[in-house]
Amino acid sequence: MGRIAVIGAGMGAMAAAARLAVAGHRVTVYERTDTYGGGVRRFERDGFAFDTGPGLLPLPAVYRDLFVKTGKEPLEDCVELVQVDPSARHVFADGTEVSLPNASRAGVVAALDEALGAGAGQRWGDFLVRAREAWDRTRRPLLEEPLWPNWQVLAEREPYPSVPHKKLLRTRRASTLYEIGAWELRDLRLRELLDGYALAHGIDPGVAPASAAVLPYLEHAFGTWYVRGGIRELARAVYERCVKRRVEFVFGAEVVRILEKDGRAAGVELADSTVAEADFVVGTGPWRLGRLVAGRELYGPQDVRPEAEDRYLGRVVVCLALRGAREPAAVHRTVVHGPDAEGDLDLLGHGELPDLPTVVVDRPDDPALRPDAGHESLVVTATVPSAAWYDWTAPGAADAFADRMVAAAGRAVPGLRERVLWREVRTPVDTGRETGALGGAVPPPALAAAEGVLHPANTTAVPGLFTVGGWSHPGGGLAHAGMSGALVAGLIVEGPEFRGSQ
Repeated sequence: MGRIAVIGAGMGAMAAAARLAVAGHRVTVYERTDTYGGGVRRFERDGFAFDTGPGLLPLPAVYRDLFVKTGKEPLEDCVELVQVDPSARHVFADGTEVSLPNASRAGVVAALDEALGAGAGQRWGDFLVRAREAWDRTRRPLLEEPLWPNWQVLAEREPYPSVPHKKLLRTRRASTLYEIGAWELRDLRLRELLDGYALAHGIDPGVAPASAAVLPYLEHAFGTWYVRGGIRELARAVYERCVKRRVEFVFGAEVVRILEKDGRAAGVELADSTVAEADFVVGTGPWRLGRLVAGRELYGPQDVRPEAEDRYLGRVVVCLALRGAREPAAVHRTVVHGPDAEGDLDLLGHGELPDLPTVVVDRPDDPALRPDAGHESLVVTATVPSAAWYDWTAPGAADAFADRMVAAAGRAVPGLRERVLWREVRTPVDTGRETGALGGAVPPPALAAAEGVLHPANTTAVPGLFTVGGWSHPGGGLAHAGMSGALVAGLIVEGPEFRGSQ
């Protein structure tokens, strides 16, 4: 078997490394920072700990499959998974609240009817049925298979189905989330709910395609899970699985060039001039990877081309150390929705911040994240313009927006300001430093449709060079990263005819 050099120790890269090592390859991971996990990080201080990346795990089956395929210990022997119920409590702009049960369409319909009025739940339930149709049409090509060579067919037609319109006596097809909200949901609070799912995945709801309807469907159909000790524990478990499979990690090692021999990738050169030969190279971030291949194009004119990462959105994370115990009735996650005023939703892509942002408030009931029972760790997250569009380093910019985020979170946590001992504010600048993404952008998941999001294929025009992780097919998110690792491993082990899981 061959030698494989992996550039970066993000979740997708480690997922690929573990699978490749089990297949008999000698795998070395070169990570420019001092730790693993990519955007799955933890901030610790004074006995408090906070997840600064994803807070919950969707589709845990992706990582269950990884652990089954790479060793005898299943995922649940390495981390404790807790299904979050309710999946989230939602506080809408008009003050209405609703808690949505986890992985129960019927329960969600009933909860929305009770909180928003008769008929609201049914409209959302009917929407989920259509979202499932879009999911069924796109699941395999967008998640389980390498990107099709004729990927254009994924952009030719919106997979979200047409809807009969009684007054028009015909059907019409929504092409954007906005149209779904206006034509089908009609209730402003349901529209806020839908917008919140797009924002949570780093997608501006003002421009999101209708195919983004699969995002709420995934939560309602498959549920969301918390990893006891924080999502960072999942990164630790994947890293340790790699080590057990004899993957070698070299931290503080920045790759500055991809070596080529006879027209194919042949290894990497590090910043200290060290050269490591390899039969295959796996890299993260096609935009950055292209700078490491001198005089070569990573993709042909017929391929999906990597968009500049800085065109996407980022996140601000506020870690709050609180005095006082978490009240027993508190829920794990609350989404506090900002107003859906005309023009507010297209601010993000133009480098502007909303006055009243939508924020996600995570309050895990986890002793591992607090110094004692008399304190609580809480994380507030907002989707924002990346550092390419907004100057997060300007004096007071980060703190001023953090103040607005905490004020929004206060609608869900009474007395929040008075309980704050201290806070840590992390902006897209921090994300960029940790992940290398331009402007600290966060990759969205792949979405079909003409105005959707498709990421470059895991194969490149350079033989022996592959791409993995959120900026490659099938896009961003913990589950998508794990799928990316499986696809890259399959392409290397089985060759270009690999067609994904069956």
